[in-house]
Amino acid sequence: MKKTLALIAIMFGFALTAAAQKYALVDMEYILKNYPQYEMANEQLNQLSQRWQREVEAKNAEADKLYKNYQSELVFMTDEQKKAKEQEIVNAEKAATDLKYKYFGPEGELYNKRQTLMEPIQDEIYNAIKKIAEEKGYQTVFDRASSANIIYASPRIDISNEVLNRLGYSK
Repeated sequence: MKKTLALIAIMFGFALTAAAQKYALVDMEYILKNYPQYEMANEQLNQLSQRWQREVEAKNAEADKLYKNYQSELVFMTDEQKKAKEQEIVNAEKAATDLKYKYFGPEGELYNKRQTLMEPIQDEIYNAIKKIAEEKGYQTVFDRASSANIIYASPRIDISNEVLNRLGYSK
């Protein structure tokens, strides 16, 4: 009997503690969309990406041209010339693939540039959220934009506009 009462008391204590926690939501998509530094960084990344994509496409076009020339001259070539041209085509295709990997690979220049541009912005937003959470006593702040599990949340607990205000951009 005493064990049962103790267990009920402990469960009741946990229930009170859980009910006393304060939660908040932010919408990172909304914040980023209304944060000019993010838009500028994104535009800079898009321009770099397009420029590098044109370079890769030029390399691919060069390899395609070599292959078409090879096909048209194939009947006039000796075996040695064929092998040399085939190797030249393979090298051109490899150069295009290497360039694409250099720019767009997992540790490529676009990834590194994105880290360089976006990390300070993310840190600034995180610090603003953290300060608001500490000031208002929120134990947890959820990102509404990335959580598919949030079906409904009261707009009263959304602190996205407060975050923008803290960053100096009022909505």
